[in-house]
Amino acid sequence: MNEIKESLKETFLAGVKAVAPDQALMSHVSFDSGTSILACGAGTYNLDSGRVYVVGAGKGVAPMAKAIENLLGNRIDKGFVVAKKGHELPLDLIAAGSASHPVPDEAGVEAAGKILELAGELGPDDLLICLLTGGASALTTRPAQGLTLADLQKTTALLLGSGADIAEINALRKHLSTFGGGRLAQAANGAKVLTLIVSDVIGDDIGTIASGPTAPDTTTYADCMAIIEKYQLENKLPPTVLKVIRGGLAGQVGETPKPDAVFFQSVQNVLVATNAQAIAACAAKAKDMGFEPMIVPAPMQGEAIKAADAICGQAMALQSTAAARPFCLLAGGETTVTLPDNPPPGGRNQEMALAAALRLDGAPGIYALFASTDGNDGPTDAAGGYAVPDSLIKLGGRDNAFVSLKRHNANAALIKSGDIFRTGPTLTNVMDLAVVIVCMGACPR
Repeated sequence: MNEIKESLKETFLAGVKAVAPDQALMSHVSFDSGTSILACGAGTYNLDSGRVYVVGAGKGVAPMAKAIENLLGNRIDKGFVVAKKGHELPLDLIAAGSASHPVPDEAGVEAAGKILELAGELGPDDLLICLLTGGASALTTRPAQGLTLADLQKTTALLLGSGADIAEINALRKHLSTFGGGRLAQAANGAKVLTLIVSDVIGDDIGTIASGPTAPDTTTYADCMAIIEKYQLENKLPPTVLKVIRGGLAGQVGETPKPDAVFFQSVQNVLVATNAQAIAACAAKAKDMGFEPMIVPAPMQGEAIKAADAICGQAMALQSTAAARPFCLLAGGETTVTLPDNPPPGGRNQEMALAAALRLDGAPGIYALFASTDGNDGPTDAAGGYAVPDSLIKLGGRDNAFVSLKRHNANAALIKSGDIFRTGPTLTNVMDLAVVIVCMGACPR
């Protein structure tokens, strides 16, 4: 069984390696030092025409910043990036800081201020290179007028435990902060903006990733109020937050920049790594190891328990029709968990692993791994967890596993069973991956 766990791990890590931010960035940009031309996507930028500033935020921003340093060297005039604490790397030309994630802290407020200040120094002849990966929203929280950090900390915690998806959470963040929702691009005074993005959202919407600091915002205060009502948060949110949202609805608070804003004409947003790329790499690795890869076309989303149940159902159906051929079922996306007040430590992937163990109920020949590509599942040091045929035995039976799941105590349960999965910070983030090996007889190695 340990060999099969190793196959699951190797498949997952192949996906993570394929979306390493530094390699992803370098596959999309080139620089000719002789002509001083930086090329990326549909844009070319003459670095002799003005200053070059580099800013960024996210769990994987440090390797991206290192790569751009190596590419441009002293053509970089100034820069600052902020990473999640524990996800830093030493940089030579670009200043760096760290902040708390997923609940913001004062360091994130200061980081957002520094980045906006740098953008404000630029003009039409200059270039702002912006590096973004998942996690940037929390790392660049800068409260809107009338709000405090404490207001946003409470709001973030409530949203994270409400069952809201990342698009809904970031719609609120964009309207309660002065950094996201296109405001970084707005602050750049008409400078050319090149944003290189590692996507951590389903559908890869650039307006949602990192709360879209250089992208037009299509959400509104009305959308924010609808989200608040959907998750019944009106009586839980700080009154100041509701005042801002209602002020926006009444036209007393300005909207975020929309697609018709003139300054977006100088902005190019480029996706450099996605969950789909990670899944493709997982599939190639699985095939190399003797498994027939099968990719689930629909993304994992919604409540973690239901998503795990659906994937396990597909694996069991596949096993019943697959004759003797071993398969590797692959899925990607990001689920949610609706939490009570003061829950024990855990994460959506660990919850999926525990739910899968219950759903599979010791079924022979099915082995699963659910994990976050950033190496941090919720506020824990785990990336996720395994569900294997003897998981319930190691947990002391179905009843114990069910109680742990009901109490959202998956982290402690998986540690007890030895099914916890740890990678440490991977310095990337393209949401989550599910890797499920399905065999009738002996699995290949």
